[in-house]
Amino acid sequence: MNTIRTGLVGITGYAGMELARLLAGHPAMRLALACSRAGAGKTLGEFYPFLSSLAGAEVVISVFTPEEAAATCDIVFLATPAGAAMGMAPPLLAAGCKVVDFSADFRLRDAQTYESWYSLAHSATDLLEQAVYGIPELYADDIARARLIANPGCYPTSAILGLYAAIKHDLILPDDIVIDAKSGATGAGRKPVPPMLFCEVADTFRAYSAPRHRHTPEIEQEISRIAGREVRLSFTPHLVPMNRGMLCTIYAKLKNPHTSFERVHEAFCDAWRNHPWVRVLPEGALPETRYVRGSMFCDIAPVLDARTGRLIIFSVIDNLCRGASGQALANANLMCGLPLNAGLAQSPFA
Repeated sequence: MNTIRTGLVGITGYAGMELARLLAGHPAMRLALACSRAGAGKTLGEFYPFLSSLAGAEVVISVFTPEEAAATCDIVFLATPAGAAMGMAPPLLAAGCKVVDFSADFRLRDAQTYESWYSLAHSATDLLEQAVYGIPELYADDIARARLIANPGCYPTSAILGLYAAIKHDLILPDDIVIDAKSGATGAGRKPVPPMLFCEVADTFRAYSAPRHRHTPEIEQEISRIAGREVRLSFTPHLVPMNRGMLCTIYAKLKNPHTSFERVHEAFCDAWRNHPWVRVLPEGALPETRYVRGSMFCDIAPVLDARTGRLIIFSVIDNLCRGASGQALANANLMCGLPLNAGLAQSPFA
């Protein structure tokens, strides 16, 4: 197996940290470049002691330049904030590198929608049509042919996987969907801002960014694509006092109020039968974040509320692995002709 030279820009954030952990055990990818202004000059092992004896620990963290990245890497992961990747990706692609972007810069097809929700002018609109939205279960063939991947957000990953079967099998009315989502504190990033300090997060529970969280148009875009029509939905995120994990509780009206649970469960099992990372739980079981922690699994449980005619869907992922770095690595595997699960076969660390 040929070694694939890999670059990681944004090594010091939680997503970068998680990807460095995963790459250390990857059978084919070797970390050749790690970039961050904050850690420049240190080896990766010095910056992250947990990596000190693992593959890639000797890499010296540097400040990103497209010339160095293009010269040393076959594929580059951009774990950078919104607005950065649109400037970094074009020279990398022009030099022949493949790119996986963690930010929202290439997720939204419409530049005006991006500018409206992110308050940033998009400087690489010509790449929006080239970028492939990176949910492997839905777009594996396109991902395998792509040079630029828009790695999905964590909330959209959980919500889209949760809703897919119900939309695909025409079980629900797409005009009345409510997504009530909760995330661990790592989802807000590693920047030491007062609202994310320990004493501000511990022993409390709060909603935020309602009713205009930036992931809303991303979820609507992909659910509309599945439904074959424009979908508007309500999405509210919450912060819970735990490190990692994400649970979406999704409420939707059944199209046929007399639909049986057996029909619903059969539809969900059928939709995900050939996708082992999506686990549909048996009747009566509800998912928990601890059972997917550190893994690529998405555990889903549909619950039928016959009294109100609603379908309630519980969808649980690990926000750092499945919702960010692990999914990015799965996309990179497909782009490089590797097995989807290369370096990602570990079980959850419950």
